[in-house]
Amino acid sequence: MLDLDISITLQHRIRFTKNVFALDNTVLRDLFAPGVEAQVIVFIENKIVAHFPQIEQEIQSWFSTVAPQLTLVNITRAEGGEYCKRSEEVCREVMDAIEHSKIDRHSYVWAIGGGAFLDVVGFAAATAHRGVRLVRFPTTTLSQDDSGVGVKNGINLYKKKNFLGTFAVPYAVVNDFRFLYSQPAQICREGLVEAIKVALVKDAEFFLWIERNVAGLAALEPETLEECVMRSALLHAKHIAAGGDPFEMGSSRPLDYGHWAAHKAEQLSDFRLSHAQAVSIGLALDTLYAWKKGFLTEEKCERVLRVLQALGLPLWDDSFVIQTPEREFALLNGLDEFREHLGGTLTIMLLKDLGKGFDVHEIDHARVVECLEILKSRA
Repeated sequence: MLDLDISITLQHRIRFTKNVFALDNTVLRDLFAPGVEAQVIVFIENKIVAHFPQIEQEIQSWFSTVAPQLTLVNITRAEGGEYCKRSEEVCREVMDAIEHSKIDRHSYVWAIGGGAFLDVVGFAAATAHRGVRLVRFPTTTLSQDDSGVGVKNGINLYKKKNFLGTFAVPYAVVNDFRFLYSQPAQICREGLVEAIKVALVKDAEFFLWIERNVAGLAALEPETLEECVMRSALLHAKHIAAGGDPFEMGSSRPLDYGHWAAHKAEQLSDFRLSHAQAVSIGLALDTLYAWKKGFLTEEKCERVLRVLQALGLPLWDDSFVIQTPEREFALLNGLDEFREHLGGTLTIMLLKDLGKGFDVHEIDHARVVECLEILKSRA
């Protein structure tokens, strides 16, 4: 018998800047060793090209002027949004471009787009040649403050969220705040739900800061918005790097607070509900549940709900009460699917205080239904 430990040290590089492709911006240049030659293929979500018509020219100019040791092989546009996670077409386009451009494991794939787009391009990069170096440029609030700084990639299959995916630490993540203002205002606000989530389970002071600054966040004041996104991103990344389980081998996932219901509701709504909207309702549901079970005070529960409402985030959607043929709430099936996706024992994060989460392994279905009725009546 032979048991060997294999240890791999990976560096998770995260940068914050504005106008990253400006010729006098050194953030991106400093990520690549001078004189080391490599090929780069760039994938850009269509929405970004539409909002920034000059971006391809900016990228080409950056390569020729700032980093001549890097060869820009191709710039490829592709569809983003939840559609790209649900259809194999976009993933196939990315794979085809990587193969056609002869990208190898010493090359780089750059992905510029929202969270779903990064998921698809990241999955292709992580599986082509068993892994090509990936640089992420998240463009939405949701991807800059959460998923874009993570180490997961995934696409949907069998009508299940992220059924197919990988864990792969990107070579770098560059949060360019310029991209935040390419979103519709409401979508930009909704993306802050992941900042609220991570504050609730990891940092009470951050939640208090969000409470104090909720009017500025709702108005999308640049300085306030950018600080919120940065603080959220750092909390997410530090948990992944220092939390002891970066590839989710255990059963506890504190960063998925409120997500068991959110993932199922997205599916039940046929993805009419965005991820941010579904997470908002999932947060509200689990926070109410914690109060009703006696873990959290009513006053603190109300404070969470008020912050969600102040940002225009939803507390309800009719997909949450879709019933099975046996006249049970289909949403409750999300508990089994959540356990199955992780494996092992059902583990759900709940709150015992602002900034303090804890795990439970059983959920009272009747109490969940009671909380659903409360949310429906409030809506």
